[in-house]
Amino acid sequence: MASRVSPLMTLLATIFLFATNVFAISAVLGVDLGTEYIKATLVKPGIPLEIVLTKDSRRKETSAVCFKPSRNGPQKGEYPERAYGADAMALAARFPSDVYPNLKTILGLSTEDSVVKEYAARHPALQLQSHPTRNTAAFKSKSFTEEQEAWMVEELLAMELQSIQKNAEVAAGDGSIVRSIVLTVPPFYTIDEKRAVQTAAELAGLKVLGLLSDGLSVGLNYATTREFPNVSNGSKPEYNIIFDMGAGSTKATVMKFQGRSIKDIGKFNKTVQEVHVIGAAWDRTLGGDALNYLIVDDMVKKFIESKGAQKASIAAESVKAHGRAIAKLTNQVGKIRHVLSANQNTGASFEGLYEDIDFRYKISRAEFEEMAAEHAERITVVINDALKAANLDIIDIDSIILHGGASRTPFVQKVLEKLSGSTDKIRSNVNSDEAAVFGAGFRAAELSPSFRVKEIRISEPGFYSSGVKWETNGKTHHQRLWSAVSPQGAAPKELTFTNGEDFTATFYQQIGSDEKDVKVLTTKNLTATIAAIKQKYPSCVESEIQFKLGVKLSNENGEVQIAKAAVECEAEVKEGLVDGVKNLFGFGKKDQKPSKEGSEGSEEEMKDDKSSSSTTSSESSTASEADSASSGSAEEVKPEVKKRETVGIPVEIIVEDLGIPSLTKAEISASKDRLKSFAASDKARLQREEALNQLEAFTYKIRDLLEGDAFIEASSEKDRTKLADLSSETSDWLYADGAEATKDVLKSKLKVLKDLVAPIQKRVEESEKRPELTTSLKEALERTSEFLSKIREQIAEHESWHKSASESASASSSTESSSTDAAGEKATGDFDGLEDEDSAAATARKMEDVIKEKGPIPPLYTLEDLKEASDLYKSTQDWLNELEPKQAKLAANVDPVLLIKDLKAKREKLEKVSMEVALKGARKVEEKNRQAKKAAKEAKKSKGKKSKTAGGDPSQEPMQFNAEDFMKDGEIDKEQLEKLINNMKKENEKKAEGEKKQTHDEL
Repeated sequence: MASRVSPLMTLLATIFLFATNVFAISAVLGVDLGTEYIKATLVKPGIPLEIVLTKDSRRKETSAVCFKPSRNGPQKGEYPERAYGADAMALAARFPSDVYPNLKTILGLSTEDSVVKEYAARHPALQLQSHPTRNTAAFKSKSFTEEQEAWMVEELLAMELQSIQKNAEVAAGDGSIVRSIVLTVPPFYTIDEKRAVQTAAELAGLKVLGLLSDGLSVGLNYATTREFPNVSNGSKPEYNIIFDMGAGSTKATVMKFQGRSIKDIGKFNKTVQEVHVIGAAWDRTLGGDALNYLIVDDMVKKFIESKGAQKASIAAESVKAHGRAIAKLTNQVGKIRHVLSANQNTGASFEGLYEDIDFRYKISRAEFEEMAAEHAERITVVINDALKAANLDIIDIDSIILHGGASRTPFVQKVLEKLSGSTDKIRSNVNSDEAAVFGAGFRAAELSPSFRVKEIRISEPGFYSSGVKWETNGKTHHQRLWSAVSPQGAAPKELTFTNGEDFTATFYQQIGSDEKDVKVLTTKNLTATIAAIKQKYPSCVESEIQFKLGVKLSNENGEVQIAKAAVECEAEVKEGLVDGVKNLFGFGKKDQKPSKEGSEGSEEEMKDDKSSSSTTSSESSTASEADSASSGSAEEVKPEVKKRETVGIPVEIIVEDLGIPSLTKAEISASKDRLKSFAASDKARLQREEALNQLEAFTYKIRDLLEGDAFIEASSEKDRTKLADLSSETSDWLYADGAEATKDVLKSKLKVLKDLVAPIQKRVEESEKRPELTTSLKEALERTSEFLSKIREQIAEHESWHKSASESASASSSTESSSTDAAGEKATGDFDGLEDEDSAAATARKMEDVIKEKGPIPPLYTLEDLKEASDLYKSTQDWLNELEPKQAKLAANVDPVLLIKDLKAKREKLEKVSMEVALKGARKVEEKNRQAKKAAKEAKKSKGKKSKTAGGDPSQEPMQFNAEDFMKDGEIDKEQLEKLINNMKKENEKKAEGEKKQTHDEL
């Protein structure tokens, strides 16, 4: 029989699973996936929206990855070194065929797309290929052997995301793991492109919480610190355009910002902020890169016109096809354009640009703006198209909010000012570089259950018209379901089909004039389901049986989602038990109304229940008639009632993605394994470099040690010569064969050097620390000896007093018996029990007699308690006496016999045993105090039963003493004893006066 899991174990497992899930989602990441730069924000408890810095402490990472070829060429099974960001771009001139920048522009596109072709033309050194099954871009690298498959764009982007993830985990600290992410995407991204982004994140091991358009991300960041007009009060919303011109594209997003009052807890209302995208337009090839390549083309033109190029008869096509030359130009062109934003003239110099020909380039802002005149017109088109999509005019817009690096270009701002008709509408009230990433981070925190943020309701459309098409009897039907401004995440749309047999319905996106299929739905048992509903509900009219499909756009990524698929019809169904009860009490159909007379009768019944049990016979008769009427009305409800309502049976369907084929599970697993192998190679390389650096640093350290006086004193001439020779030999090896040595070889050489240095360094350390530790141990021995001696004296004194007290008691026993009769006769006088006038002096004398009678304060310890401490003291003292002279005779370059670790251990053990003895005494004091308090309480309780007129005998009071004073060095001095006696006298006098006053009052 299988053993059952206990409820406790189930609960613990649940708690552990819950805690694990909370930990996994406790840190989230917002990423602005830009064309030229990638930026990220981290959200973690204690870290609200913090920019993730790169390894070199920059706030943004260049969107590029590089494979740095090995010195020995590609080797099978080996991976090259990777570089990211600015480090990758710095290698572009040396390795142009292995640096992959701006990958975002070609994600999810076929290699036949014009955008991909333009990318290939701008990066001639890259070996761009078509993926064999997906027809998307892939890159063959010269840093790998020919057998290695080409790297997909998604894999390269996954590498960049993993680099960002590592930086985020470093920023989070405490061993945090970042797995959840929100990414920004351009509004023009199709379903294929969005899927490519999600695939890259999946390969990187990240969970995508959602995709957010660039414009909505900026708008969300804009709304986090603002309150907008409340439309519930009749106020007009605020309309703004987010103009985002980045490196790769230009987007204009028309947004509506407003507040709204909604119901809160109880009778209260609250105001929430709403951010809606109501229209957008774009130019996906107009951006900073396009402006840069205007300058690159001008550079090539002027280079061809230079004297050196004309002598060599160099053609422009040759220069543009030369990867290294183009890489040199593109590295400088961004700086040139940025300088032109602030200055009128600039230039750059290139040494050996092409065929060892030097080139000096100059350009003015006027020349640049003349070249970009056509691009300026395209900006106007984007703004006007966005306003048209939102059904607004420029006068309806409150402001144009700038975002993106290229938006700071002077001629761009001039175009916007002219278009808006006023410079006041051009706003820079958000961070033009980081607003989008902060909006993505805010959205990530909002979607995560670990955080609570300001309530801002958002919505955005799919930006493309979408619909469905299907065939019936050989005829193709089209139906548009969503326009370009239909919001994602809205209520499902219900589609009705009259098909009686299985069929397929294809969903598409309208991209320009093309209908790109994105998803297909196939029914599997439609005919059987129709037959089943006929059999189950015979009252269904066959001509009214329909197949109903509920569809919606996902709020996370705009994908089509199937909310319902069922065959439905109207049929007569039996009224259920609940419906019968509702009808009985008047809560059924709308045309049923509760009987006024029935309600009055109920009230009368309740009154009868409350009345007295003594009733007349006529009242009883009336009650029985009412009961009969009630039972009669109940019988009228019993007949079966049928009603017509819509009934349905689910239909089994298959939903598949169309468009660019998704990676299969096997392909995803293979890609993840490749990335893991690459990461393992990087880790091994870092470990080898660390071992190399440690070995090199240790050779330098040996040089310093050989010159130190302490090291020289603690070593022999032979040892130093051997160490110097080996260190010099290792240093020479490092700059020869050591550059390619493995990690294990480097570590083994480091170990050999350390094995020679370690004994000498140990002798140096022993020599430096031994005197102090020896003194410390001797002081501990001295304190222990004093403590043990004083305790032994106390024990001896107490035993001596007991011995003399016993002898005195036996000698005086006969005297006490003879004086008993006389004392009894004396106590029968007329003034017995009255106190003398000098009662205070008498009390003091009695206390002194008590001290003399009881003897010295008993010791807290026995000799047995001191045995362990005494034995340890003796063994430690003997050990030190034996080794200290031996150590004094040894030379400094000989291994010591009196070790500092032994001195520490001996002292710590001595202190530990002494502490245990002290604690044992403290426990005894605590126990005596507890017993004394208990005895005093019992004495007080018994005293209350006696006559209140009788005075107490101070000699019978329990003697209290200060445990802390007694514990000090195990003894109490004469002054402390006198002080103790005086305090006891005062307390007894107080008690006596209180009792005397109480007795007088009672009398």
